[in-house]
Amino acid sequence: MQFTAQQIATLLQGRLEGDPAATVNNLAKIEEARDGDLCFLSNRKYEEYIYSSAASIIIVNETLQLTAPVNTTLIRVKDAYSSFATLLEHYNNIISGNGKTGVEQPSYVSPKARIGANVYIGAFSYVDDNAVLADGVQICPGSFVGRDVRIGKDSKIYAGVRIYQGCILGNNVIVHSGAIIGGDGFGFAPLSDGSYKKIAQIGNVVIEDDVEIGANTTIDRATMGSTIIRHGVKLDNLIQIAHNVEIGANTVIAAQTGISGSTRIGKNCVIGGQVGIVGHIQIADGTRINAQSGVSKSVTVENTTLNSSPAFDYKSSLKSQAIFRNLPELQNRLLKLEETVQELTALLSIQNTEYKK
Repeated sequence: MQFTAQQIATLLQGRLEGDPAATVNNLAKIEEARDGDLCFLSNRKYEEYIYSSAASIIIVNETLQLTAPVNTTLIRVKDAYSSFATLLEHYNNIISGNGKTGVEQPSYVSPKARIGANVYIGAFSYVDDNAVLADGVQICPGSFVGRDVRIGKDSKIYAGVRIYQGCILGNNVIVHSGAIIGGDGFGFAPLSDGSYKKIAQIGNVVIEDDVEIGANTTIDRATMGSTIIRHGVKLDNLIQIAHNVEIGANTVIAAQTGISGSTRIGKNCVIGGQVGIVGHIQIADGTRINAQSGVSKSVTVENTTLNSSPAFDYKSSLKSQAIFRNLPELQNRLLKLEETVQELTALLSIQNTEYKK
């Protein structure tokens, strides 16, 4: 599949420098690009490659000042990185088969379900009673959409996703393979004989617009009320979100993070991989939590950066780490000081004895 420089410039609303008829049929990194490839330059660290690249077309920032001639067609845009992301999305929609419609067989779609226009339901999928799939929804093969589930416009549910009864997904939501939305929260009441009685989980999960959920991530339904994922949240693979958690708008969370029940995370937070967060606490807006940190108490000050386990202020943690690394040297210095003190004490003792004589 070929695209011309003019077509790409029109799509990105960019300014052409070079041959508008130049064609590309592949996307590549600038340091590896060959004839027929399209690449981009946004990081000045890679600027040297623009002067030797064999790429047919390169997307660059409109502010880039060239220091030598180039042998390729340039497309200047406000932000090369975001423009290339737009192009990747457009390309992915073409190659991934987005735009399919209809119900593949074998599948089961309840006659009580409401299906919008241009909806695709892949083979071996199950859509239960009173489910609502808005216009443009794509349900990939082998997925389960439970009773009373609502999925908003242009959302995409990849293969093997399970969405339990009563959960609500907004518009433009992406859920990757293996994710489970609305499984029971971890609720059990201890009994006098040492066993546990299951507490019914009668709430749901509410996912707002423009959320992306990674593969094999699980979001538990609320005991009562809703577990809520606000608009623009991005969740990586293998994340566990417990019952009644709320995650604020535009927060991003990396893989293998676990968030315990009833915790509220603010908006615009950045949470690294393998972070553990206890239940029933609040995390202020703009908080940054570095990878492998353990958060055991509420964060009340906005834009705080945390590190370590138990997590505390990032700058303080760096100082502590520096001290920890220097402990052997500090111990040797302390031992030498003790030896010096002992020698001085012995010398003073001798002097005092001679003085008394």
